Amino acid sequence: MKEFELEASAKTPKINFNAQTGKMLIEGRAISEPEDGFWEPVLKWFYAYATTPYSMTQITFNLDYFNISSSKQILFLLYKLNEIHESGLETEVIWKFSNDDFEMKEAGLDFSCVVNVPFQFEMIVTEKLEQYA
Repeated sequence: MKEFELEASAKTPKINFNAQTGKMLIEGRAISEPEDGFWEPVLKWFYAYATTPYSMTQITFNLDYFNISSSKQILFLLYKLNEIHESGLETEVIWKFSNDDFEMKEAGLDFSCVVNVPFQFEMIVTEKLEQYA
């Protein structure tokens, strides 16, 4: 199975899924709408991968923002990852969030409650620029 990659845009995240290593990355902004069709090939690839997954599947989410439409697609992805987990293979979600974005951490915590996949939360420290008067 070939690696699946999509470059980020203003509305869509970077996708890098590697079946040979089991490492998956979703990074950036996810504000596409269903009619955009962005998530369709992503889910199609991942569902195909799930038929013969690598012994350890790790998905890293490093999102700045996502809308409700994208959250549903992320949930579909997590449900499929949960199936891999329940088949007895190792799985992990790494959920990254900025130290000044606790809403993103909360979103990850919410997702972690609906699947049995282990979640690891990583805070990314970002420096705030202070404006001087």
